[in-house]
Amino acid sequence: MIRILIVDDSPLIRNSLRTLFALQAGWMICGEAENGCDAIDQAKKLLPDLIIMDLVMPLLNGIEATRMLKRLMPTLPILMFTTFTDVHLKEAALTAGVHAVIDKTEGSTTLMESIHKLFVAESPLPATAA
Repeated sequence: MIRILIVDDSPLIRNSLRTLFALQAGWMICGEAENGCDAIDQAKKLLPDLIIMDLVMPLLNGIEATRMLKRLMPTLPILMFTTFTDVHLKEAALTAGVHAVIDKTEGSTTLMESIHKLFVAESPLPATAA
């Protein structure tokens, strides 16, 4: 079971992601947060397998929250799902430790593919008979 923490200041986005992820076998929303400070608190309590993080949020933005989370949980994968994907912000997010920056305008397809790449192992190619 993949335990996911959703971090976004928009209740609409959190609800949409919760609904989308509920349709995936083996995925579970373990919690939600509406800002970076709440994300850190929730991550420490819930120990998720993955965080979906927005960039622009009140109190503490996604880049700063990621930096703090990576100091606490260095192996925890974080995917940034945001509408702000200019080159400098993307570079800052990746430097902070985000695994990927996904543009919300791409819809959920790219986000879902990114999650699958993190957690679904590619099946090895079958050996050929000699």
